[in-house]
Amino acid sequence: MKKFVLSGEDLNPADYTIDYENLLNRAQNEAVMHDSGPALLVAGAGTGKTRTLVYRVARLVESGVDPSEILLLTFTRRSANEMLRRASQILDERCQRVEGGTFHHYCSKLLHQYSEAIGYPENFTIIDTSDAMDAIHMVRSRMDLSVGKKRFPKKSTLYAMISSSINKQRSIRETVEDEYPQFSSYIEKIEEVSSNYHVYKEINFVMDFDDLLVKTRDLLKNNQDLRQRISSKNRHVMVDEYQDTNALQAELTQLFSSYHNNVMAVGDDAQSIYSFRGADHKNMMRFPELFGGTKVIKLEENYRSTQKILDVANRVLEEAKEKFEKKLFTKNEEGDLPGLVKAANMNDQSRFLTQMILNLREQAHELSDIAVLFRNGRDSFDLEVMLNKKEIPYIKYGGQKFTEAAHVKDVLAHLRVLLNPKDSISWNRILMLIDGIGPKTAEELFSWSNRSENPFRPENAPNISERYLTQLKALGDLFAKLKQLSGSVPEQLQAVVDYYAIFCKKRFDDHPKRMKDLETFVDISGTYRNLETMIEEIALDPIEATAIETEAAQKDESPLILSTIHSAKGLEWKTVFLIQCLDGILPSGYALDDDEQLDEEVRLLYVAVTRAKENLFITYPALFQSRYGDYFSNPSRFIENISDDLMEPWLLVEEQNSVQKQIEEEGAQLEN
Repeated sequence: MKKFVLSGEDLNPADYTIDYENLLNRAQNEAVMHDSGPALLVAGAGTGKTRTLVYRVARLVESGVDPSEILLLTFTRRSANEMLRRASQILDERCQRVEGGTFHHYCSKLLHQYSEAIGYPENFTIIDTSDAMDAIHMVRSRMDLSVGKKRFPKKSTLYAMISSSINKQRSIRETVEDEYPQFSSYIEKIEEVSSNYHVYKEINFVMDFDDLLVKTRDLLKNNQDLRQRISSKNRHVMVDEYQDTNALQAELTQLFSSYHNNVMAVGDDAQSIYSFRGADHKNMMRFPELFGGTKVIKLEENYRSTQKILDVANRVLEEAKEKFEKKLFTKNEEGDLPGLVKAANMNDQSRFLTQMILNLREQAHELSDIAVLFRNGRDSFDLEVMLNKKEIPYIKYGGQKFTEAAHVKDVLAHLRVLLNPKDSISWNRILMLIDGIGPKTAEELFSWSNRSENPFRPENAPNISERYLTQLKALGDLFAKLKQLSGSVPEQLQAVVDYYAIFCKKRFDDHPKRMKDLETFVDISGTYRNLETMIEEIALDPIEATAIETEAAQKDESPLILSTIHSAKGLEWKTVFLIQCLDGILPSGYALDDDEQLDEEVRLLYVAVTRAKENLFITYPALFQSRYGDYFSNPSRFIENISDDLMEPWLLVEEQNSVQKQIEEEGAQLEN
């Protein structure tokens, strides 16, 4: 059958229902109207990158492009959904049909669709980082690791090694020698762990996050017909936060757009701060070489910060050696100079912050509009003590996600087994809840379930001890009930929660709070279409809020924000305090001898500075106290030479008490 493609009618600007030209600045409009071929949108902090993408989606749909032929890749599912929701508001509901999501979500969709081509069943399971570590631990425990006196890497370190080698497209040997030289003597053993972990996943039909990228890459590279079928459907590809892509994601971007070559990468090389996750800011720099004829568009007009804050950001960025040249500017000339505050010690730094925060609150500033940023989580410990003394409520970003909590993972494990009875990690988790069952018995039961026609009746396994037969029967009854409830996610989840309640009470002292978490989980589970969707989306995009956090948010006063700079990326506040801005912390002492790492530390400071909308304070203690002792410190080399015209030095002076004031006044009178 021959195919004839009807092209859409060319529209003039006057024909669009949306007045793009007047709603966007010149650079934004240029990006929105870009029609065909590759484009790189270098979007500085606060320059309306998301707005530009939203209007570009709307413009493409309005131009007659089939929404299902637009692929929008973002770094969280929520951001993709939010962009498409906004595009629908400014145009119409057609925008909701755009293919939007993360690399991992899109790859997962393709792999489920073409599972036969990779030798997996369609119902394969995706395991999160925690489960991947448990699988590595299981693999490692089965090996003969006679390592002598020297410590062998922990499961978390082994996972980091394996993941890093995949994301950076390097061998295990190169990864260990470069990033973990202390374990170089174990390279062969580590390679064996990696190989056995790979076999484990293949046998048990599970994939970790890295597999989703690797297997999709291999599927498209090794199958020309499939590659053409998939990439021809992607008439336009847009990738947000391109500076945070790794080598695999850059390669996938090429493959996804290989048919039409209409690809737009959007990002800011100056905000690439995740190299420890495998992100490579050079993907931005290489993009014009990778995609011939690339049009480079720069967004430099900032809509977030005052010009005085941007002047500091531009000055900080001058320290970076490898970058796209750009200069942030704004029409907002108001505001005070950012403050550079030198404190005598860490205690004085904390006193300054708490007093300034209380002053701002008295001036009707919401605490939630104020953020304290720092390089490492430990940098805020002294401040947290002071905040508690002053009864200033705060929340600290970067904690454990809801679905990473033990009680939630226990409940999810039952549902994962229901979907994939070959998932040994989940079997192990649910069996070891039962009194008397240890790792050996759990593995024996799993081996039996693998051979059994009905793996969901573990009480039928041979040689079962009487002491846990009753509980195994209860587990079998649960699986039977879950099958009967098929189609109703909340009812299935509630059944597991009811079964799990007795184990929760035995395992956790704070079980009432944990059970409340689980009841909240049941409430929100109704938003998922089916069980498979819920399990997969939770693995790829973990839920962050807990019932406890929800209660905190309902209090009279929203809390102050404490956050690492890494966790603050993409957020903004009226007032930002950056603390512990010392050489050896920002930049990190580990980065001082490496130009590339030093450049990333510059970018980290740039990200911190550009979170501030109205007020910015950078503070550091002259005397730094640590567990190794006290020592005189130096301010970060990145701020040391910033002129007083850009940052105003602040002097902290002790308030005189009333007796001292009276003595000084009397002395002055006598002199007169």
